[in-house]
Amino acid sequence: MDLTKYIRNIPDFPKPGIQFKDITPLLADPAAFAYACARLAAHFSTRPVDAIAAAEARGFLFAAPLALELSKPLIPLRKPGKLPYKTHSFKYELEYGTAELHMHIDGVSPGARVLMVDDVLATGGTMSAACKLIEQAGGTIAGCAFLIELGFLQGRDLLAPYDFFSLVTY
Repeated sequence: MDLTKYIRNIPDFPKPGIQFKDITPLLADPAAFAYACARLAAHFSTRPVDAIAAAEARGFLFAAPLALELSKPLIPLRKPGKLPYKTHSFKYELEYGTAELHMHIDGVSPGARVLMVDDVLATGGTMSAACKLIEQAGGTIAGCAFLIELGFLQGRDLLAPYDFFSLVTY
């Protein structure tokens, strides 16, 4: 299945000069959505993975079915103030300022191999921070999985130490 048929370009969103990759047509098509999740799961099904983690919000859309498919726990990584229990946190720099991710302190067991999932890899800043948060909490990174990679932004370079997989590259 050609997943690019289910990803539409939105010019000048969220600001002029940006060509936004809209995945809502893929999410609206159960066969395409299931196919994308199954392909991600198949790639990591023979690799040692103890848990799946994703940063909010669109990453959850792929991480949750992937966790079910691989029968692994799901670790939500959220913005400050969104998790009800004690958390680990990691602050990081973005092109336009700073951001922060949190996870419950019991979200990952020491030494657990965690598969990191997101919908799009752009510059790699958020995924790099998510990986560092998992490592700070005692886990190890089993790999990084994406529906889309925007190769021209070279986010892969920031994630070079980790196993990496994407279904569609622009």
